Amino acid sequence: MASVDSQPRFGQSVKGLLSDKVGSCSGDVIALTRQVLKGSRSQELLGQAARNMVIQEDAILHSEDSLRKMSIITTHLQYQQEAIQKNVEHSKNLQDQLRHLLK
Repeated sequence: MASVDSQPRFGQSVKGLLSDKVGSCSGDVIALTRQVLKGSRSQELLGQAARNMVIQEDAILHSEDSLRKMSIITTHLQYQQEAIQKNVEHSKNLQDQLRHLLK
């Protein structure tokens, strides 16, 4: 009769171990799923960072081009300012000559 009593206990023990194993595997699957999702999120963040970097690079290149153009415009404005100053000096000289002639 001892053999009959030990049989149900052994069956319950195996069921308990099996249940523990299934629970452990389920926990492992959940942890693995979380890790995969975390990795997927990391990839998404890296992709977004790369896109943002490209946008920033384009903005920097555009700004560099604008600064180069502004430098050229500044040079031209300086030439024009010098030409205007020369014309003003020349105009003053002509006014002086004209006053001298009219006296």
